[in-house]
Amino acid sequence: MARVRISDVAAAAGVSVTTVSLVLNDVESRISQETRDRVRAAATAVGYEPSALARGLRRQRTKTVGLISDQIATTPFAGRMLAGAQDVARANEHLVFLVDTGSDTEVEETAIRALTAQQVDALIYAAMWHRVVSADVSLPAGTVLLDCRPAAGVVGFPSVVPDDREGGAAATRELVAAGHTRIAYIDTAEEATRPLAADLRLQGYRAVLAEAGIAIDDRLHVHGETSHRGGREAADRLLDLPEHHRPTAIFCFNDRMATGAYTAIHARGLQIPGDISIIGYDDQQFIAAEQDPPLTTIALPHYEMGRWAMEVALGIREGGVDAVHQMECPVIRRDSVGPPPAHVAKQNRRRTSQHTERSLSATPDR
Repeated sequence: MARVRISDVAAAAGVSVTTVSLVLNDVESRISQETRDRVRAAATAVGYEPSALARGLRRQRTKTVGLISDQIATTPFAGRMLAGAQDVARANEHLVFLVDTGSDTEVEETAIRALTAQQVDALIYAAMWHRVVSADVSLPAGTVLLDCRPAAGVVGFPSVVPDDREGGAAATRELVAAGHTRIAYIDTAEEATRPLAADLRLQGYRAVLAEAGIAIDDRLHVHGETSHRGGREAADRLLDLPEHHRPTAIFCFNDRMATGAYTAIHARGLQIPGDISIIGYDDQQFIAAEQDPPLTTIALPHYEMGRWAMEVALGIREGGVDAVHQMECPVIRRDSVGPPPAHVAKQNRRRTSQHTERSLSATPDR
């Protein structure tokens, strides 16, 4: 069916195209009220719908937002992040144009040019993993960065990322609170492509150990592939340690590695959390809550970050053009964390008592 044009309205009303345009766009003119009523009645009768894009361009608004991502549409976390952004856009009568570049720089550059040419009201640049956006990426000023941050010295881009350092601290604190002192960290592989989040979570882990007066044991910091297999191999290395060095709790870089640790522990006839407690990271759908026992983990706030990015993009909230907004990663408590085995707990209490006595004896009289 052919689209009804403004000329069809003009013919039905018996006026010029210019008159129809002035009336339908509420432009001040000397056109009589009678003629205005006739034009609007004719537009309704012929089924004319003005172009939203054209109307938006005249008002300098297109009611559209561009969202460019490296691989968000092909990952398990995409739904929550997109849902957050979409919910805000929908509530504010905006349409989201999503482009998944597959991490291809040429596709990315083409998408940025195309969306800019479409005069979208705002642009969001999203990454699937917390990372730094290179200064070489030609983004329009004011682009909102989602799950990524600008390179050092680059300004003009509000950004939101998970607070991974505090997330690592929260995971370790959960294990310390349960009474553990031999806490391992199963980390990602040591390589050039190592995620920014890995070092931030490691910093949080070490900071809490130091706060608790627990000596950092490098034997309890092991690396592996970011996968089930990598987690299992890393956990096996920890379980091969002599009993007095073996961890009673393990913090895993992500939930997939935690499932590998489950496999290694169960293969040796050990129980979770009776013999070893486990905590993961991500709260990945269909993984964390489905383990036996269900996995305690740290949730990545994908939905909340998506909402924040869209609200800033649409001017609903202040983002701070030169600030990185770090969003809390909450603890999701399930059944994989408990106290250390009884004999270890007794040793821990003895060490804690000795540590306290040494600290008191070292405190000068006042």
